[in-house]
Amino acid sequence: MASTVQMEAPHGQAESQAFLRQLRAAFEQLPHEIAVYLFTIRGKEDVFVEANRQVMRAFRDLTDKITFREYALDHEMASRWKVTEAPSLLIAPERYNIRWVGAPMGEEARTLLETLMLVGMGRSNVSEQSAKVLKKLDAPRRVKVFVSPSCPYCPQQAVNAVRAAVERPDLVSLEIIDIQARPDIAEQYSAHSVPMAFANEALIAQGAQAEEVFMLSLQTLEPQTLFIPDSDAPLVEADLVIVGGGPAGLTAAIYAVRSGLRTALVEADTLGGQVAATPIVENYPGFTQVGGKTLVDIMVSHALEYVQIFQSERVLDIKPGDPIEVRTTRRTFRTRTVLLATGASHRHLNVPGETRLSGRGVSYCATCDGPLFRGKKVIMVGGGNSALTEALYLHHMGVEVTLVHRRDKLRAQEYLIKSMKDAGIPVLWNTEVKEIKGEERVTAVTLHDNQSGITRDMAIDGVFLAIGYTPAVELARKVGVELNAEGYIQRDSRHRTTVAGIYSAGDVEGGYKQIVTATGQGAEAAMTIFEDLINPYWQRA
Repeated sequence: MASTVQMEAPHGQAESQAFLRQLRAAFEQLPHEIAVYLFTIRGKEDVFVEANRQVMRAFRDLTDKITFREYALDHEMASRWKVTEAPSLLIAPERYNIRWVGAPMGEEARTLLETLMLVGMGRSNVSEQSAKVLKKLDAPRRVKVFVSPSCPYCPQQAVNAVRAAVERPDLVSLEIIDIQARPDIAEQYSAHSVPMAFANEALIAQGAQAEEVFMLSLQTLEPQTLFIPDSDAPLVEADLVIVGGGPAGLTAAIYAVRSGLRTALVEADTLGGQVAATPIVENYPGFTQVGGKTLVDIMVSHALEYVQIFQSERVLDIKPGDPIEVRTTRRTFRTRTVLLATGASHRHLNVPGETRLSGRGVSYCATCDGPLFRGKKVIMVGGGNSALTEALYLHHMGVEVTLVHRRDKLRAQEYLIKSMKDAGIPVLWNTEVKEIKGEERVTAVTLHDNQSGITRDMAIDGVFLAIGYTPAVELARKVGVELNAEGYIQRDSRHRTTVAGIYSAGDVEGGYKQIVTATGQGAEAAMTIFEDLINPYWQRA
């Protein structure tokens, strides 16, 4: 098995000897000795036990910095370190909680070599950003990484976990589990595709991740696909500060930086806005069907190639001037222009079942989700232009839709009312939804008739809500930007607001509330800002 250790060595005897000399020299530079313990079942010999012995003998031939001892599971040393599985390889257990269940064969010899080096150095060598994430850990993380000797991607993920265990030995413990040696444990965790990582029994990663993404997954105890670098800078100088990280803001950032503008994007909450919470998107060009979170990850990854994103940072105040000062919860930006892409949120009924069944029969967008309900029975809640427009849209695509309105008169344009009557869409007047029912999906609603006082259940497949939007215009109000009659930002055809240097894009402007519309507006606004910075319209005025 000694050849396993040398699997990454160059081909040819001379090259192999040079590689071994390099390894010996590297081990000699290590400041710490490395104690390694193998635990086996007394009297039981198998290929994994012998592989561990031969691998460790090969490393001991390279350096006297490694000590190697073997004990049976019934030895007091196993009790001391709470070892219950065999064969298990413990690496420097006096300082770290790192163990191997199985044997580091094949591709995993690379992992063992790097683990020994990190432990011998006593340093994790994580990036500055990874260290910041790990510093936020405030509770233990019991990590399991499932690997296979034939998996070329496993070493990257396993070493990520080793680095975390070395950086935070007070909180991070690690088991690297070979699925060939212990298929029973792999079956218990349904780890049929490696690498797969768990922390505190929660799945945090499938496949290899970048180091920072793994550390973020470890911190949040949820699978992460993106890492947004943090910044401690108290002051940031920019040509453009974008407030809002939805489709409009992300697109504007790409176009602005490509135009040569120093750009920063600030987002207080979830990147992607409402799109991130949309289960399936079926009307975005280029994708027949795509998860909302997946689409957001693609957009954010693209934007990160260009712009620095300041996430979980709320803008507190914007002071117009030259430069404009943008103050957040963490820092101050001085910028020549500001783009407000703060979006708008759906108004909610706030009834039982609405939040729980959102995306599982409760929808706020007929254009987005209507095709999923062809041939099914739904209600449309609302009585304005949006509700009637979306009810007609659903009707014409083959959805059996009933309008539910809490008043006795619609607040929509006459041509929409006539179109609805011509289509034969029934209306439940003076009726309110009191509860949305269902386990996995919507199955019924509880309706209350305000006139008769009768409450009844109605079996349906979906609930569409069109009771209006609440635009996020608090900052616009603070800075003195005018709003239109519907409460959205007032702007001209080129996304200029009524305050010089302040622009807008996306749902905060009103309009169709579609992803593709928001991205187009973001691009338009960025190009306008670029042209205006070359030739400021406020100076011409």
